[in-house]
Amino acid sequence: MTTNENDGVEAIGPLLRRLRMAGGRTQEELAAALSARRGYPLEQGAVSRWETHERLPDPASRALLSAEFGVPEEELRRAVTLARRLRRQEKKDETDQENDVFDRRGFMTASAGAGIAVIQPSSLLSSGRKIGADVPKQLSHRTARLRRLDDFMGGGDTYQMYVRELEDTTRLADEGVYSEATGRGLRGIIAEQAQLAGWAAYDVGNYEGARGHYMTALAASRAADDTALEGNSLAFLAYLEWAVGGGSGIRFAAAAYETLGPGTAPSVRALLADRLAWQHATAGNDREADYALGVAEEAIHEHGDGPGPDWAYWVDPDEIAIMTGRCWAELHRPLRAIPALEEALARYDDTRARDKALYLSWLASAYLDAGEVEHSTAITARVFDLSEGLASIRSDGARPSDGQAVGAPPVPRPGRRATGACEG
Repeated sequence: MTTNENDGVEAIGPLLRRLRMAGGRTQEELAAALSARRGYPLEQGAVSRWETHERLPDPASRALLSAEFGVPEEELRRAVTLARRLRRQEKKDETDQENDVFDRRGFMTASAGAGIAVIQPSSLLSSGRKIGADVPKQLSHRTARLRRLDDFMGGGDTYQMYVRELEDTTRLADEGVYSEATGRGLRGIIAEQAQLAGWAAYDVGNYEGARGHYMTALAASRAADDTALEGNSLAFLAYLEWAVGGGSGIRFAAAAYETLGPGTAPSVRALLADRLAWQHATAGNDREADYALGVAEEAIHEHGDGPGPDWAYWVDPDEIAIMTGRCWAELHRPLRAIPALEEALARYDDTRARDKALYLSWLASAYLDAGEVEHSTAITARVFDLSEGLASIRSDGARPSDGQAVGAPPVPRPGRRATGACEG
């Protein structure tokens, strides 16, 4: 909105922009003309801020503008008044939108958790300790509900819940009596729950705890004879190695991808190829990263024989695009990073605040590499807004550290989806 429907007044920003462009002048040229009128310099940035309503011209500036454009000062005063009113309305609208986002985030969290308490692992152990063949399927549905909490909550909110679930299921498997097939199903559930617990531990900075859970997941997935879960466990370990500065990230990620057979779901192949690409990108191996990204892109557009496992439910073309952008940002190739990140982020809802904040931090870094400092800083401010109230050190890590300049883009930290969070 640039005009007031009641009196036809044009807001100051659009008015100044129209007058300037009608004379065929740039902002810098207008600033120079105004500088000459007042006898001391006026920066081009001042004109830019007037036109975007970031700042509004004071009475002295309005007098200069009136003389420069031949427009009555009263018209400029009314234009400033309208702009001030529009700014107040925009601020109110933003506040309403933020409240709506937080309301929806709370609703999403409650919805994801709905029904979790209906089936407890302990209730599935009968007095005779006989475990029925349908128990793994029941636990799988429960674990899927728990997994989706990670879409809206940080590891600080979910870790103890995931650990208790893992302990209950482990006791069920240790104390129950069941068939060999049911046993494999239970071990698969334990692997998934251990991956969830490991991810939540990682998310709060408990790296040793995460390693222990991932090793449990690796052993359980092998006992379940589930090569996809085994690959996912290895990929989690690869990511942890990178985070703590270990030297085995590429080795673990390569081993993860090598576990997959020809019948593996496309989403799983795309996920593990992406993880391998990330390890190569962080090692500076651009050709290897590019090849792995190509494998992931091809896999995600394939049609499988059926749905993939629930732990890979979030892997879709947008997530592959995010990782593509992140890899190129890590490799300091902003012209390849920025389009991929922007296209995917345009479809991200703010209720996925942690993910969006982390991915925006990479976009900010890519813009900084491209020399677009102001745009990078603006994106960083958005990262701060989205990170408020999240129980995750990774969203905190997206904020400047003590040694980082104020106003500089954030130091990127590992993100959830594109590098393997809720896949557990």
